[in-house]
Amino acid sequence: MAPDDGGAQGVAAHYGEPLPEQRALAEGRAIVDLSHRGIVAVTGDDRLSWLHSMTSQQLIGLAPGESTETLLLDPNGRIERAIRLVDDGACTWLLVDEGSAEPLTAFLTRMRFALRVEVRDVSDEYAAVLAFAGPASEALRAAGPAAEWRDPWAAVSRGGVQYAKGELHAGAEWTASQFVFPRDALAGIASFAQQGGLRPAGLLALDALEVRAWRPSQHADVDERAIPHELDWLRTAVHLTKGCYRGQETIAKVHNLGHPPRRLVLLHLDGVSGELPVPGALVFPAGAAADPAARPVGRVTRAALHHEWGAIALALVKRSVAEDAALEVRGGADAADPQAPVHETHAAAQEVIVPADAGRTREIPRLGRL
Repeated sequence: MAPDDGGAQGVAAHYGEPLPEQRALAEGRAIVDLSHRGIVAVTGDDRLSWLHSMTSQQLIGLAPGESTETLLLDPNGRIERAIRLVDDGACTWLLVDEGSAEPLTAFLTRMRFALRVEVRDVSDEYAAVLAFAGPASEALRAAGPAAEWRDPWAAVSRGGVQYAKGELHAGAEWTASQFVFPRDALAGIASFAQQGGLRPAGLLALDALEVRAWRPSQHADVDERAIPHELDWLRTAVHLTKGCYRGQETIAKVHNLGHPPRRLVLLHLDGVSGELPVPGALVFPAGAAADPAARPVGRVTRAALHHEWGAIALALVKRSVAEDAALEVRGGADAADPQAPVHETHAAAQEVIVPADAGRTREIPRLGRL
């Protein structure tokens, strides 16, 4: 089956059967080509303590082979880079989304000073392949990757906190791993996988599984205003008691004394038309989408057709939106423009991820009157 390269930078969006690909991927019987993403290698004796000082995660003492993720924030706590990180004892591998390797390498190079670190963008030399637990990940592991990053999303990491409520988190069974191979070995890896009865899956399959698991990603869900609290990313990418780093003040103030201004929700879409809203499609209170003067309360970050749950989407909405409010999504070629022609309107029911009362875990002591 020929790939549909409508994905990113030539990587297949699907191989002709998006839903079967998705099922196979979830069952650990498929692999996803992530060669469009970037990889940065950091070596030198000071690499972990240096990265620890600049990013949101506790990296000092990270054991060889232990996977984590960390965020590079701006001074106001907004997300600049989401980094998947694993150290092999000699090199720290930073796996980043498309378009991030070059600027991240440039930033880290400027921050070296006199420390014993070397930074290289190795995206032209290495590429990642993703699989879930099962025959696919076992086959890729047996092929001898240069590194393996195991996604920690299934549980709250040490020092993290989860805003999502309920007994079972939607990502509790998340088992994705990314395997780093030399680029010139990718063709052999694909052939090896097919001989083992595995199949390729496109980016649409991975997107759908991430949306259902509430799993945020930089390329899809982060905009210029996003802070980790809004995406419930404190659970795996932020250590709340580590030392000072850029953006820490915002992390602490919002978590301890305030509330995130927006909150991530999963939207269950009516799916009547068979179309999905475009990324950036605007979210309105139910019944308001047809009113040109209505003000949006949020926007869709990405939408997907899930093999079990049907049409679903992740959206960032204002904290003031009631958790039980019925919503509508206005699609369109230019959904960021409230005056854009309405091509499609989708009724949407919320599944709360970040609750409206997230944050404010501490009360300011009140002094008694003199």
